[in-house]
Amino acid sequence: QVQLVESGGGLVQAGGSLRLSCAASGRTFRSYAMGWFRQAPGKEREFVAVVRSGGSTYYADSVKGRFTISRDNAKNMVYLQMNSLKPEDTAVYYCAAGSFAVGGSRPQLYDYWGQGTQVTVSS
Repeated sequence: QVQLVESGGGLVQAGGSLRLSCAASGRTFRSYAMGWFRQAPGKEREFVAVVRSGGSTYYADSVKGRFTISRDNAKNMVYLQMNSLKPEDTAVYYCAAGSFAVGGSRPQLYDYWGQGTQVTVSS
């Protein structure tokens, strides 16, 4: 069982930055792939980024070059550094954990989800 708690969301102006954090419980954290998803009002949950257990990363085209995902296995933490934020980045951001080695963009791959943290980007 893995419990995930996100933090770091808030209100920021367009062009600004935020860093989201996800604290994970459990001694097997390092074996999980960790992803970030987001969901805007009236829209489906969409993939943002994933960092696999081996450290490889993959990003959605919409955030590539602006967002960076990282993990600290010693602290059971995952981070999402978000730069050059745009109003269209406004959403609830979710952290998720899954036991897979490849891919990571499909929500169905993930076994555990956090409660989400709101990110609002004003124009």
